[in-house]
Amino acid sequence: MNGNKKWQISLWFTAVIVALLLSMFLAISYGAKELTLRTVWTAIFHYNKEDTAHQIVHVLRLPRVLGAVLTGMAFAVAGSLMQGVTRNPMADTGILGVNAGAAFVVALSFALLPGLAYGKLMILSFIGAALSTLIIVALSSATRGGLTSLKLTIAGAVVAAILHSLSSGVAIYYDLSQDLAFWYAGGVAGVRWEHLKWLAPVVLLTIGGSMAMGRSITSMAFGEETAAGLGVRVGRIRFFGMAAAVVLAGSSVSVAGSISFVGLVIPHMARRLVGVDYRITIPFAALLGAILLVWADFASRMVHPPREFAIGGMVAMVGVPFFLYLARKERREL
Repeated sequence: MNGNKKWQISLWFTAVIVALLLSMFLAISYGAKELTLRTVWTAIFHYNKEDTAHQIVHVLRLPRVLGAVLTGMAFAVAGSLMQGVTRNPMADTGILGVNAGAAFVVALSFALLPGLAYGKLMILSFIGAALSTLIIVALSSATRGGLTSLKLTIAGAVVAAILHSLSSGVAIYYDLSQDLAFWYAGGVAGVRWEHLKWLAPVVLLTIGGSMAMGRSITSMAFGEETAAGLGVRVGRIRFFGMAAAVVLAGSSVSVAGSISFVGLVIPHMARRLVGVDYRITIPFAALLGAILLVWADFASRMVHPPREFAIGGMVAMVGVPFFLYLARKERREL
């Protein structure tokens, strides 16, 4: 990498970090009650539990915004990993049914194990995401010609549709429709410090591990034979890459619901801006995903206050047209 390219990448990272910090302060400051930046700063670094404004920041808005940051990072990196290890430009944990598996198990947990501690709910969400991934890969690989990008997308869409239907059935049978409706559409309004205590280390450590696989995933972009010739253990990297995506998707769904398209749109933007080296693309995608979710949550609160719009709907406004564009592009290249 030449010096000019490194300089450009450094500028992009600086820009998105500044944009993320400004977005977070804006999202914390504005809402049903507007707060000054000075009040927000004081509430974060010099918290006074007797001050109502400080309570609004510390109890409600700050964990909500941090939840949006972490889930945005998780979904974006999960999409980057899936696109990298499957070489499928339309791969996303929502589109491929991974989120649906986690959401189905969470719905079952709400019905059969009410009041379950969040840590246990996260583990069950992992299991649901892993099982749906195994089913999708098995279906894609079982037909003639083996696993392909198109088969993976179709199998994921089918499994996601089935799991969504089952989740709706569980919600109706156990009279959970109202409880699950907003969560299932995606949202971070209910994020609390207890959730972040579990979510933050899982997401940050998994992203760190994903970055360690970056060089191998970059090699896989040139083809499995080329990667194997460079010493990459393709099967092992694919397994760990998919496992990391499952962990990220499962943890995010357990706290914010099923939010699709973040992992579809953001990796393409990241590769366009900083290149295809996944050691750089993964952390950059994480920052862009955090910005997208912070703004999606902010917009959901400000569209028609005091009512809130689901984050999943806000992201879909960007994600659906982008998905159709990619699908049309892939069809032309077949």
